[in-house]
Amino acid sequence: MARPSGSTRLSPPAWLTAGFKPTPTPIPWAAVGRAAVALSAPLAVGLAAGQPAYGALVSMGALSGVIGDTADAYRMRILNIAVPQLFGAVGVTLGTLVFGHGWVAVAVLTLVALVSGMISSIGAVASVSGLLLLLNAVVGAGLPMPDPWWKAPLLLGLGGLFVLVLTLLGWPFRRAAPERSAVAATYRSVAELYEATGTPAYDEKRQAVTASLNQSYDLVLARRARQHGRAPSLVRLLAQLNVAVPLVEAAPAAHLRAQLHGPLSDSIPAAVRELADAVEEGRTGAPVLDLPTPERPAEKAVDHALRYAAAVVHKAEPDAYNVDDRLGRPAALRVRVRRAARAALFSEASWRYGLRLALCIGLAQALVSLIPVPRSYWVALTVTFVMKPDFGSVFSRAVLRAFGTAAGLLLAALVLAEVPRGWWDVPVMCVLAALIPAFSAKGYAFQTAAITPVILLLSDTLNQQGFDLVMPRLYDSLIGCGIALIAGYLLWPESWHSRIGDRLADAVADAAAYVTCAFGGAEDQGGRLRARRKLYRDLSTVRSEFQRALTEPPPTGTRAAAWWPLVVAVERIVDATTAARIRVDHGAPGPDPAEVVAVERELRELAEGIRESETLVEVRSELPGDENGVLAPLRQEVSAARAIAGPDLR
Repeated sequence: MARPSGSTRLSPPAWLTAGFKPTPTPIPWAAVGRAAVALSAPLAVGLAAGQPAYGALVSMGALSGVIGDTADAYRMRILNIAVPQLFGAVGVTLGTLVFGHGWVAVAVLTLVALVSGMISSIGAVASVSGLLLLLNAVVGAGLPMPDPWWKAPLLLGLGGLFVLVLTLLGWPFRRAAPERSAVAATYRSVAELYEATGTPAYDEKRQAVTASLNQSYDLVLARRARQHGRAPSLVRLLAQLNVAVPLVEAAPAAHLRAQLHGPLSDSIPAAVRELADAVEEGRTGAPVLDLPTPERPAEKAVDHALRYAAAVVHKAEPDAYNVDDRLGRPAALRVRVRRAARAALFSEASWRYGLRLALCIGLAQALVSLIPVPRSYWVALTVTFVMKPDFGSVFSRAVLRAFGTAAGLLLAALVLAEVPRGWWDVPVMCVLAALIPAFSAKGYAFQTAAITPVILLLSDTLNQQGFDLVMPRLYDSLIGCGIALIAGYLLWPESWHSRIGDRLADAVADAAAYVTCAFGGAEDQGGRLRARRKLYRDLSTVRSEFQRALTEPPPTGTRAAAWWPLVVAVERIVDATTAARIRVDHGAPGPDPAEVVAVERELRELAEGIRESETLVEVRSELPGDENGVLAPLRQEVSAARAIAGPDLR
């Protein structure tokens, strides 16, 4: 039956419901198996030894290790699991020492929250370390731990160590397999990019290539930071990854050529896929390429890049001292530590986030000190999980956590009401733990729903309160979400006056500098490659920030939605610049220097307009030049971007 004319269909706004849509990612079966064993085995050992509480503490430590096991490379897994466990041990020790000390506990946890927030700005490992430092401090201050004081951190650390051992079981057999798989996946994403040339799917595939390159370089360079010239397998992988960059650079020119003259030959993406298989299988020998004869500059660029990549991929031993790191080699450890400490101590963003987190934790602890709240430590735990802006929007996480907790409590209520304590907890924990990595890949609300029954089952083992844990958990979670929304979101102007415009303006200014680098006269191919990779990496970050802002309520969410087309326009400008440079490198006439200067000027004016305006103002600009020249597509993209936004001169 048709809806009556003029009626409206009530539905929640998109920014509110975005987090409830599961991400279409495959289930990580290896992580599922590790989580099931890591959380259920300690419970079984504790029951067998007559100390179920000890087993529950070890499982709690294993839970933090399971949540933190998100890296691919084994060396990064050691950092992601072991380093946070050390901070967690410090946190639970501090919490245990102030347990039952009232306002002293409030002060100590507030200070721990400040430190946790400040170190979270350093990087991914530091962020997880800061999170675990605060979480364990809250647990130690809210739950009675076994005496003496060192027993709790020891048991929690054993749980994390157990996860680490399970994670590293495959290291002797796989070693560089994660890095090799990542490089092969990059080649496959490049093959899909070439298949998409000339079609509307090109932009999406190019973003996938950027993400894959970022991941591969991060993995390979992280492993190789201290092994230059001493790890032949990693040297070869880096060489294979480096020669994928010319293929990526040639893709924009191939896309333009496909739009004008039809699709590329199917043999090109097929050849790239063959390279991916060779990388993953470690094959060597003379490559066999059946490619069409190139005629146009774009075709020559693709042909040259593909033959060069095939030669390097199939070469058994590339020169260890002739392999440039496109993104620059990581600095020495002492230099990185010094930079990180300086960033944490003197960064405005570091202090701002630390103070926000400290305020919320201080309010939560003060509230439960003044008002008797059952299982009061859950309030601060909720605040800690929600107040992680590097994990996503605070507003969105508060809403998603409330719904995720409610969903998880339904399952927890069934378990606590129907499953008798004792050995039945082991198979139940095995099933519930397996859900954590499977649901975590789907989104934050799903992760919360999976973790909630696990935490309640472990808490019941420690407190023996059964079904009575369910409703206090819901109340405390709602209180914690409310504190995070009010004290951590609404009271801070930066929450609803986002700086996404400034970040985008910086990217536009960098695009202008890239145009100068590409056509400025000095031939520095290495510098151009590094500039382009850095620009695409920065644009990927800008895209992530915009996607996070889209989940914020108005005005931030609506502004991000309005400015989103400009993010896409800037990416297309970088593509057009690369395509023009590639065509010049392979025979096309170079552009007039005045044309380059005009394009750069328009981009810098666009950057200033973005920086000075809160709203989009259409600007019509005329960029004269050769309509058949290599910069014609670039001028069109710049004019399109200027038509989206510019300085408000009215």
